[in-house]
Amino acid sequence: MSQSDVRLVAGLGNPGDKYENTRHNVGFMAVDELAAGFRLSFQNSRWDAQLARGEIEGIKVILAKPMSFMNLSGMPLYRIADYYKIKSGDVIVIHDDIDLAFGTIKIKEKGGHGGHKGVKSIMESFGGGEFIRLRIGVGRSATGLSVANFVLDNFSADERAVIHKVIMRAKDAAVTVLCKGAKSGMNEFNNKLIPY
Repeated sequence: MSQSDVRLVAGLGNPGDKYENTRHNVGFMAVDELAAGFRLSFQNSRWDAQLARGEIEGIKVILAKPMSFMNLSGMPLYRIADYYKIKSGDVIVIHDDIDLAFGTIKIKEKGGHGGHKGVKSIMESFGGGEFIRLRIGVGRSATGLSVANFVLDNFSADERAVIHKVIMRAKDAAVTVLCKGAKSGMNEFNNKLIPY
């Protein structure tokens, strides 16, 4: 694989069965669907991340799931990008966002971390926020749970009924960004609730 024209698509989450179906792991879920849709397989790597390498619609990609836990996601991704000579502008980070309503997707080209510790770790490791974010709305607790407990909790029964549609829409959004660019992705997906 040439090292000059590769894109990195990173899904954020926490490793282990305990966290598999939590709100914080929607990034993992989205890159899993992306891999499955294009017959790519994840394998362990030297960078404390699982990687799947291949092509999506003719675009060379590396899909990554950092295994360092959410708050330390940055360094594994930086090391992967550095090794493959991937510019930060060619990195797409898929993550949960409590400030977006459940089922909403928002693509953003640059920006801050908005309090998301995984995104903050990536910004610190890359020395800036020039990467593309694909934010998946998980909403906020209706029962007064703290943010930390809410994002590490499983989806509600109502959410479980539609989460697969949300994740598949996030997968489609990632493909659009890869193939047509972030602005096309924004126009098609930003702030539009999925049709249940």
